[in-house]
Amino acid sequence: MSKTVIETSDISKIYQMGSETIRALKSVSIKINQGEYVAFMGPSGSGKSTLMNMIGCLDTPSGGQYILNGNDVSDMTENELAEIRNKEIGFVFQTFNLLPRATSLENVALPLIYAGYSKSEREEKAQAALEGVGLGDRSYHKPNELSGGQRQRVAIARALVNDPSIILADEPTGNLDSKTSYDIMDLFAQLHDKGNTIIMVTHEDDIAQYSHRIVRLRDGLIEKDDINDNPTRINPLKLQQEEA
Repeated sequence: MSKTVIETSDISKIYQMGSETIRALKSVSIKINQGEYVAFMGPSGSGKSTLMNMIGCLDTPSGGQYILNGNDVSDMTENELAEIRNKEIGFVFQTFNLLPRATSLENVALPLIYAGYSKSEREEKAQAALEGVGLGDRSYHKPNELSGGQRQRVAIARALVNDPSIILADEPTGNLDSKTSYDIMDLFAQLHDKGNTIIMVTHEDDIAQYSHRIVRLRDGLIEKDDINDNPTRINPLKLQQEEA
């Protein structure tokens, strides 16, 4: 039986914007098991990004409980949350969030500094992570010397370098063209095949179809939570070329 890595019980999030109260999440209970590949979908303001921030320990709930790998993180201090983030979670962002003056190797090695690895260990692990995403020959290139797809691969290598239990991807193809988007999704499919737990926020249905479970949010609540029995396994553009 699969181990539950994420469990939220009636978590809510309320923001006070001046005199206005915004209930970004109202009462969300969800379980995600080790090795699952889940997509969060929903219109703007549905709560999908807020839920991702809760799960990623970037924010704390206003109410309810969140258990991550057996640890109750609902009331942790900022330092405790930072430690959990560094150990347990690899983040991939729409805007890549790479340091512009650092090489690919230095960007990927960054989380290892906080984890206390020596310089030689950091470089060895970072190089292995870059090779794992097909960028072993781009170690000393800076972000402005890479394409958008290559930059996202560097970001994915950085997310993987600490061997996290969960990969969180927030609109990972949002800044990429269709061909590059599908190449990146093929890479996520390979990572999932290796046993990684992946949670992705996307507003694009064709991207969500790569996942094995699609959770749709609306107005701060889960509207639907469906198993995707036929996830995309073949790059749609390659399929079109073969049919042409």
